[in-house]
Amino acid sequence: MSDDNKDLGDELNDMIGDAKDNAKKAGDKISQKTDEFKKEAKEFANEAKEKASEFSNEAKEVLSDGKNVAIIAHITIIGWIIALIMNGNNKTELGSFYIRQVLGIMLLAIVLGLIPVINFFAWILPFAMWIMSLIGSLSGEKKPVFLLGEQFQEWFKGL
Repeated sequence: MSDDNKDLGDELNDMIGDAKDNAKKAGDKISQKTDEFKKEAKEFANEAKEKASEFSNEAKEVLSDGKNVAIIAHITIIGWIIALIMNGNNKTELGSFYIRQVLGIMLLAIVLGLIPVINFFAWILPFAMWIMSLIGSLSGEKKPVFLLGEQFQEWFKGL
């Protein structure tokens, strides 16, 4: 029986040794996979950081673009104020041009609207100017409105 016990003990020790070896192999494999995962996570984080930086730069470029400022200036008085603020941070020639055009058109509309006899018909001229100015800003070209466009540029050159 002692030989049987000895054989059983040897088998048990072999099994324990195998289990330890397998556990060590599994631990090594887990450690290797963890290192690979860490490396991939760092690469992903760096790539995400780079993409976020690119997006931020593109967003700044879009917001500082004179064409966008020019278009926003045409959207009511609030849009004009927003465009004025946006253009103040990063002045562009196109943005400034249309800020002056829209200011002139708005003031013309107010003045013509104060004349009682022609009040209703007086809104047609500024509205037509506004449409022409909006089309020019959408195309990204500096097109002064008919009749008073050049004067608007001279009168409001401080903007």
